[in-house]
Amino acid sequence: MAEGTLRGRRALVTGASSGIGLEIARQLARRGADLVLTARREDRLSALAAELRAQHGVDVRVVPADLAAPDAAVALYARTEGEGLPVDILVNNAGLGAWKAFADAPWETTASLLQVNVTALTQLTRLFVPRMIARRRGHVMNVASIGAYTPTPWFAVYAASKAYVRNFTEALDHELQGTGVRACCVCPGGTATGFLDQAGQQLKSGRGALLMPASRCAEIAVDKMLGGRRTVVTGFSNALGMWLLRFVPRRWIPAIADRAMRLAVEPQKDN
Repeated sequence: MAEGTLRGRRALVTGASSGIGLEIARQLARRGADLVLTARREDRLSALAAELRAQHGVDVRVVPADLAAPDAAVALYARTEGEGLPVDILVNNAGLGAWKAFADAPWETTASLLQVNVTALTQLTRLFVPRMIARRRGHVMNVASIGAYTPTPWFAVYAASKAYVRNFTEALDHELQGTGVRACCVCPGGTATGFLDQAGQQLKSGRGALLMPASRCAEIAVDKMLGGRRTVVTGFSNALGMWLLRFVPRRWIPAIADRAMRLAVEPQKDN
């Protein structure tokens, strides 16, 4: 999509302080969208906001928030639509992961993951979509993962949360037919972000070349969303792999996912 395509539109991007969320914000600003950036790290958001204002002349607001807090979604709505700042594009990118046996993970870790990956995403969508429908325009981008296709041992809750995001988004997009609003689920594979550190993983030697740059992932995501795609798996090899899974007996998939993960990553040394 050309620069300026989204002039006069405003996007709210969660998890915008790093990785895919940061790069999605850059892609949207390049197309002319005004932005509301949210994440926990205000200093990083402020630096990104200054960059985007200077480079693209767009309005950028910074609203620090921790989506693990139960009231965060309502507070974000109050700071945008509630203050007369309509949101035309909602990007639910914030997400947590923890690579650990389900029985060993502290419940607080699992509860926070579900709050961010499932509850906050769903609540934000519920808050903003009715206003989009009333204006008869809008997009929701929900960032999932190729884990949405694969029950993944030691990532059981994370992968399940992304399967929820995929199913929810695809059903929502169908419900929104004729409203002028679309929902798009983006399913990245391995991407060069800080997610591995957050999830307690590190790449094995020589595996860095397998990661897609976050900037490329974001470019694909925004282009496909604006092009009307309901679901997109970023990268040809990832898309082919997920398509081929339909021919694999489902009972084999957890073992395949476990093997693929262990070939690429290992626990951080201090885990």
